[in-house]
Amino acid sequence: MRLEYFQMIDRVAALEGEAIVVESTIPEASPVFEGHFPGYPLMPGVLLVETMAQASGWLLLKLMAFERMPFLMGVKEAKFRSFIGPGTPVTVHAQRLHDGSGYAVTKARIEAGGKRICDAELTLRIMDFPAPELAAAMRARGQELGLA
Repeated sequence: MRLEYFQMIDRVAALEGEAIVVESTIPEASPVFEGHFPGYPLMPGVLLVETMAQASGWLLLKLMAFERMPFLMGVKEAKFRSFIGPGTPVTVHAQRLHDGSGYAVTKARIEAGGKRICDAELTLRIMDFPAPELAAAMRARGQELGLA
């Protein structure tokens, strides 16, 4: 996980049907933790949502054969159940619930040490890639993660 580059996913652990499991480790050090919070570093909730959105996005990219790009458009029912800090390995599960009319809905959750940390229902808009550079970068990163 590289917080400063918004690379929240380290590797794909499993992909089956319309569900994905990815793994990441919260970095030991990041400027994010200098302000959130001094002396008590915690992964910000907004970055946990971003991690679930990225897991959902990688799932959708793979299901669409990297032909179109998903963009986060909505977060529903987000619940945070616990805190996690630097060095924590996490597992992220995402499953497609619905796809149609240019949108997809996923359900995602993050777990650490067998405990549920957070979960949410996410809506992603499915669009053509707005730039060929983005399409190429996503395919290249997908290969690094083991998707392409």
